[in-house]
Amino acid sequence: MKKFVAVLSAAAMMTSLAACGYTADTANTAASSAETTASAAESTADTAAADSYKVAIVQQLDHASLDEIRMAIEKELDAKAAEKGITIEYKDFNGQNDATTLNQIGTQVVADGYDAIIPIATLAAQCMTTAAESTKTPVIYAAISDPAAADLTDIDYVTGTSDALNTQSIMDMMFAVQPDIQTVGLLYSNSEANSTTPIAEAKAYLDAKGIAYVEKTGNTNDEIMTAASSMVGQVDAVFTPTDNVVMAAAAAVSETLTKGGIPFYTGADSFVTAGAFATCGVNYTELGTYTADMALDILETGVVPAYHIMDGGIITVNTETAAALGIDYSAFNDLAGQVVEVTTAE
Repeated sequence: MKKFVAVLSAAAMMTSLAACGYTADTANTAASSAETTASAAESTADTAAADSYKVAIVQQLDHASLDEIRMAIEKELDAKAAEKGITIEYKDFNGQNDATTLNQIGTQVVADGYDAIIPIATLAAQCMTTAAESTKTPVIYAAISDPAAADLTDIDYVTGTSDALNTQSIMDMMFAVQPDIQTVGLLYSNSEANSTTPIAEAKAYLDAKGIAYVEKTGNTNDEIMTAASSMVGQVDAVFTPTDNVVMAAAAAVSETLTKGGIPFYTGADSFVTAGAFATCGVNYTELGTYTADMALDILETGVVPAYHIMDGGIITVNTETAAALGIDYSAFNDLAGQVVEVTTAE
């Protein structure tokens, strides 16, 4: 009997050990399976996040140049989303050229968790940079003529595109078709950062040639129109850089100066399609496209590069305005790699 009990006890112990071994293996297998499932779910979530981005496009104000840039950005984001099979959700904001409004927009887009902010024009870029300081949300600005003067350099989460103006090229254009100029009008807003450097460069150029100049400024549409009207009869040509305040009134300014027989030379092609005579600068559709590509690259890589200066050297001429002024602009062919002829947009 004792031997029988011992055999039964041994058998029971073996069965117990076998059962424990089975339970442990099953638990380990289940745990491993659960871990694999969790890892797969996490990977799927990460992939979904990487394939979806939210971008805020913040336009400083409404006018043709900035509208052109915004539309180019949106078109390129749509194209890249389709090409890469990802989702890029973007929303437009407009500050109406008001710092308080732009700061409110900045606070909102940061709180709403946008992955990147694309401000268009200097004041918008400055406000968005300040708003994103705590989160380091990438800010990729568009069309900043002088990033250093606007305090938008050496910030690790800020970059973008510059439409830096070659002021000398535009001055050369003036004298190529109007060699007898005696006085040049300088029309700009003294609150516009984009105008500071090119106006100083224009003065230096004219001083070196011994040419007189008349400065007129304004910070509203009415003030700009008053300034432009006062130049009629006083100057032989007028120069305005990439000034957003003047651009807002570009069509009316162009009409006034053309009727007064004064060629209007400007810093952007959108002025020319609004009726100004000519410019030498960048193509804003190309600038918007490049800015969108920069933003997407930063979102995908996390690397924020130095800002990019767009290639200029494109002369744009309004043929209707040239005819009204009786100007032969064939000399422009010797000054640029490309001369683009446009007419006034409706």
